[in-house]
Amino acid sequence: MFSRLFGRKKNEDNQYDLPVPQVASWSVLGADMHSHFLPGIDDGSKNLEESILLLRNMADLGYTHIVTTPHVFIDYYPNTTQTIQDALALVQTAIKENNINLQLKAAAEYYIDDYFMGLLEREPLLPIYKNEVLVEFSMMFEPPILAQALFNMQTAGYKPIIAHPERYVFFHHNIDKYRELKDRGCLLQMNMLSIAGYYGQNVKMIAEQLLAKGLYDYCGTDAHHEKHLGVLKAMACSKDYHKIAGYPFLNSRLCQ
Repeated sequence: MFSRLFGRKKNEDNQYDLPVPQVASWSVLGADMHSHFLPGIDDGSKNLEESILLLRNMADLGYTHIVTTPHVFIDYYPNTTQTIQDALALVQTAIKENNINLQLKAAAEYYIDDYFMGLLEREPLLPIYKNEVLVEFSMMFEPPILAQALFNMQTAGYKPIIAHPERYVFFHHNIDKYRELKDRGCLLQMNMLSIAGYYGQNVKMIAEQLLAKGLYDYCGTDAHHEKHLGVLKAMACSKDYHKIAGYPFLNSRLCQ
């Protein structure tokens, strides 16, 4: 169904003829812009020790720059700029003390709801890059305020980055929605784990179609714990590697 909607490039399967990397590395991306590595403030790293373990593993996978993005979701993770910056400073110090060769910054993954609408009016948001801000919303139901929230962000001078659009199940049967988001000026961020099938075959299929259509802008790990990094390591030595390595993601500009 989806291949008929999107079409298929004649050379799409050529990537499967390329050699599989022998060493697990994502140095081709250089930077990650979606993760949960700050300790104890959301559903990612539980403590500083775990943060250091995860970040050391990210460096071993070839990443040199990370913009980590704790949730700002008032009902579950009521983070503020201050809680994020305090946790960031703690981890940055630990990175130096543990000789981990990474540049770590922090932004946020904002959940679009009524609280976010008010926050947008009250104070500056934490961007991934320049004026680009990562946002998410319900996986199951399209929020009635979505269009207004995106418009308000742009009116305030921000460019929305839609986190993991392939995971919003209500878009799966209306593929034009992805193009609409792009036409509204939004950027789309793919979760690497989606390509691996971590979230199921439907999500994997949509991610591959969006990738083939050139609709993605950023690639993020959305890593929360060691299991996620294990999947990323396995992907780097599989044929899935070429699906990501050959795509012109914008991640490299975060290394500047």
